[in-house]
Amino acid sequence: MEIKKNKPYLEWGLTEKEYDFISKNLLGRLPNYTETGLFSVMWSEHCSYKKSKPVLREFPNKNERVLQGPGEGAGIVDIGDEQAVVFKAESHNHPSAVEPYEGAATGVGGIIRDIFSMGARPIAMLDSLHFGEIDNAHTRYLINEVVAGIGGYGNCMGIPTVGGEMTFDECYTGNPLVNAMCVGIMDQKDMQKGQAKGIGNAVMYVGAKTGRDGIHGATFASADFADDRETQRSAVQVGDPFMEKLLMEACLELTTQHKEWLVGIQDMGAAGIVSSSCEMASKAGSGMELILDNVPQRETEMSAYEIMLSESQERMLLCVRAGFEENIKSLFKEYGLEAVVIGRVTEGNDYVLRHHGEIVTNIPVSSLTDDVLEEPSEERKPERIAQAESVSNWVPKLTDVKQILKQLLAQSTIASKEIFTQTYDSQVRTNTVVGPGSDAAVLRIRGTKKGLAMTADGNGRFVYLNPFVGGQIAVLESAANLIASGALPLAMTDCLNYGDPTDPEIYWELHQSVLGMSETCRVLNTPVISGNVSLYNENNGEAIYPTPMVGMVGLVKNINKYLTNTFKNSGAKVFLVGETHADFAGSEIQKMLNGKISGTLRSIDTEFESKKFLKLLQAIETGLVDSAHDLSEGGLAVGLVESTFSSNLGLEIEVKTMAAQDLFSETPGRFVVSVNPKNVEKFIEIMGNDCMEIGETTADQKVHLKCQNTDFEIQVAEAQKIWEEAIPCLMKSKD
Repeated sequence: MEIKKNKPYLEWGLTEKEYDFISKNLLGRLPNYTETGLFSVMWSEHCSYKKSKPVLREFPNKNERVLQGPGEGAGIVDIGDEQAVVFKAESHNHPSAVEPYEGAATGVGGIIRDIFSMGARPIAMLDSLHFGEIDNAHTRYLINEVVAGIGGYGNCMGIPTVGGEMTFDECYTGNPLVNAMCVGIMDQKDMQKGQAKGIGNAVMYVGAKTGRDGIHGATFASADFADDRETQRSAVQVGDPFMEKLLMEACLELTTQHKEWLVGIQDMGAAGIVSSSCEMASKAGSGMELILDNVPQRETEMSAYEIMLSESQERMLLCVRAGFEENIKSLFKEYGLEAVVIGRVTEGNDYVLRHHGEIVTNIPVSSLTDDVLEEPSEERKPERIAQAESVSNWVPKLTDVKQILKQLLAQSTIASKEIFTQTYDSQVRTNTVVGPGSDAAVLRIRGTKKGLAMTADGNGRFVYLNPFVGGQIAVLESAANLIASGALPLAMTDCLNYGDPTDPEIYWELHQSVLGMSETCRVLNTPVISGNVSLYNENNGEAIYPTPMVGMVGLVKNINKYLTNTFKNSGAKVFLVGETHADFAGSEIQKMLNGKISGTLRSIDTEFESKKFLKLLQAIETGLVDSAHDLSEGGLAVGLVESTFSSNLGLEIEVKTMAAQDLFSETPGRFVVSVNPKNVEKFIEIMGNDCMEIGETTADQKVHLKCQNTDFEIQVAEAQKIWEEAIPCLMKSKD
């Protein structure tokens, strides 16, 4: 009665309506303190997706290659030769705002566990990071600590950090976005699932001890963020990458060499023991009984509530066939790890927890996993979008085009991120063929002639201006990155980062952008096989731009045919693939000149874009293309100059059809490619009207650019210096 009277569950994220429904409809009694805690985390948005599920059902999640879609630790895709690629992305936004090093590090640790829980060896990390402008000490502190946390965890485990993105906009100042993606590889015969079935089979806890860190982390991730929450450090976990390395190797030995011992395996991620155990039971249609006194604990007098809700890191839950418990203990002991039987699979649907000889929880498994009240929200188109549709779009009026180009190269979102990426180890395990800096990372698959290309990308500005079209662009951009590297896009994962979904305008943004992403996924045949939703990304009532991050993996059929974005040889013909329109809304030049973004986005024909992408991929796989660069931030002028960096080459370019401002348009789906003169005829034969020759590479290390109303030269060394020094200069500045 005290819980009903004092309502602590409101602080934990449960509404009165939910509490009453649980009491009256599911249990027929009032839940006790521990049970209320379990419901609060399992019914949080972070675990249950109660608000976003109606929207997420729009995503395609199957095709001829998908072996495992959403619902397990990560998605799995067939890459031939009885092998599979496994990948997923997760967000750790609020923890990284509070404790940036540990928040980022444990985000990496959690996503790595998701991969090896499927039976796959993690081979690469990527990240998608969004911060406020680099104009204050706190943002610089956040950036440095997040970057250190990412590198300090994954690289310690021998996993290279090979790519990603980093953008800067004022809206992320109080709520940075830290999205981590992990890619693994496996033999299909070693696939695992997170399930607990077989009456009498053991539920075993392996890995680090349980402490009081991270309690209600899932709830923390499912609430608006504000200055007064900056002290919520108890909701942030503390990671130990060396412990995780041992755990990973032990689990991989188990899944590859002793499959007969194992029924299921799952990471203890958000909501710790409660989520992993009840989800494993639910997927198998089983009951479960746990003895919490057996849970290894590193702190004294922990309550049942604390044990179950702790999000201490480096822990896994196993369902082990009865009779093999000692084998499991011996295996993990070899790695210096604890393995303890904490319960058994039971008949029926009851989820029973015992602590100090008493039953502290006795509820249906399904009440935590299947009976969550979905909450589709009211939707309303934002007034700003309706107003923008009645106004003509902004077009820049340029006088000194060369100066504009130089200023754009110094913009934080465009400028070199090497100051950060050089702190990562991108070559560990020596499979990395292309690391940070190109359109996508490329890794070889040992023992085959194949490779994997991977990218993590997104653009919140476009989604803010038009969620549907912005969602289309987010998927197209990731696919374009893979195509430019010589890879066929296979499937995608996502992190859907949005504000408070109870705001009808924000829910409309979420729904519309998912519709745009889904339509593009269907056309590209890149189903969504995993991902996460991160809502309530607000600070003091101000939401971030709606920012869906798209992580995509592609297959390079012949690793010898991979491409980078750098020009290779003097005398190569340079082509622009794709049409250019007056697309300045949300562009870097608009933000730079106006200090804000505005306008409407042109609709996109995704069928047309897909056919163009596949034609370019055909030309690349045929060996007709020397380099390819997807055009995004900054447009054609920036893309051309970027392609000369570190090449000892220059350019002679003339685009008679373009006015000066068109050089900075950000029309999606375009590429700059270089082609050996002997291959030009065959290249044009494949590309048809989708390409236009605009010049050639030269040996004089300067870019000469002519269009309708401008003609200028810039030394490559000067442009590269501006691009390379912009962010180091900002990071050293004094407020």
